[in-house]
Amino acid sequence: MLNISENSINKDVDFTKFKSSNMVYRLRWNRLFLRILGILFGIFLIILFIPWTQNIQSKGYLTTLQPEQRPQTINSIIAGRLEKWYVKEGDFVHKGDTIIFISETKSEYFDPELIERTSEQLDNKSQSIESYEGKIETLSDQLLVFRKIRDLKLEQGRNKLKQAKFKVKADSIDLKAFETQLEIADKQYKRIQELYEKDLRSLTEVEQRNLKVQESMAKVISQENKLLSSKNDVINALVELSNIENEYKEKYNKTESDQFSVISDKLDAASSRAKLQNELSNYTIRQGMYFITAPVDGYVTKLIRSGIGETIKEGEQIVSIMPEKYDLAVEFYVAPLDYPLIKKDGIIRIQFDGWPAIFFRGWPNTTFGTYGGRIVVIDNFISPNGMYRIMAVPLEGDKPWPNGIRVGGGAKSFALLNDVPIWYEMWRNLNGFPPEYYLGPNQTTSPNLIKSEDEKK
Repeated sequence: MLNISENSINKDVDFTKFKSSNMVYRLRWNRLFLRILGILFGIFLIILFIPWTQNIQSKGYLTTLQPEQRPQTINSIIAGRLEKWYVKEGDFVHKGDTIIFISETKSEYFDPELIERTSEQLDNKSQSIESYEGKIETLSDQLLVFRKIRDLKLEQGRNKLKQAKFKVKADSIDLKAFETQLEIADKQYKRIQELYEKDLRSLTEVEQRNLKVQESMAKVISQENKLLSSKNDVINALVELSNIENEYKEKYNKTESDQFSVISDKLDAASSRAKLQNELSNYTIRQGMYFITAPVDGYVTKLIRSGIGETIKEGEQIVSIMPEKYDLAVEFYVAPLDYPLIKKDGIIRIQFDGWPAIFFRGWPNTTFGTYGGRIVVIDNFISPNGMYRIMAVPLEGDKPWPNGIRVGGGAKSFALLNDVPIWYEMWRNLNGFPPEYYLGPNQTTSPNLIKSEDEKK
């Protein structure tokens, strides 16, 4: 039983019937199991300290970075009726090629000679403006004539006024002379009268002196009448000057008012002409919109409205075109928890739908079938889906993206972060902690942020 002797009885005796022997043999197997278990535990401990690359995984799709390289939807600027298609789905079109012809549906544009009639109205309005300009020029000349005539009349009236004033002055001098003569005659008459009373002069001489006084008095009265008449002439000259001023002022104001009215009519005509020019330009451009053309070189992908005779509204979508040339980019979304880890020019790995790939999240160096990308756009405002939009373009120096991928295809992105032990990554995920991107007391940059090409160099 203890295998001391070289003679064994194991072949002759069945020890499985004995309880004690079963317990001894089971113990041997337990030791082997514990040994295997210890080896596995040691391997597990070793694995826990293997480096693991933290990463952010997200789904997205292929798009283009330039807006003009994305699928273009052609809209009808005007309402119309579909008359004829010049393309079908899958056709390649060049920029400016006609895609569809539409006809008019609004009654105000039915006239086939609409442009010619509007152009004729515009010519008539232009001639009307020219006639207004001629009338304004005539009225301006008339105002100049009125000014000249008024100035001449006023000059004539001023001369008459001067003559009347001079006559008043002359009559005043004559009156003064006649008054002096009257005074002298009266003194002479008084002296003759005294001499007559002393019988030194005759009665005849007295009567002659008296007659002389009467004649001088008559001349004074007559001269006073002339002076009053001269003063009246001065007043009449002043009144005539005022009448001339008022007369020509009234004529001038009336002509000037007529000129302003004509100017107002001219401005109204100019406004109407500008409106007609606008309408003519709109009609001409509108007729050019009956033929809807391709905005870019590309392929017709979908005819949204395909029936002949259908009516479309303004701004309604008709057909979509995919540009021939485009620069691919990947658009994906990251959760707000991972948003602080993303920065511009960061490097990511991309797996495209339809292209086989083997990706080990923790060991990116052992991956197969993924492609490099560089982050170029990071939205600073959250999207309606509650995540932040990120865009990446092909990474320079890495293998080129497949030729068969197209805009709209699916993709997965893997943003590689910091290298940590596996035990730390397990502990972080069990506790629901984010990758540590907080700065330590002796750190100036976070090791968890996605590194750009310049930082890697």
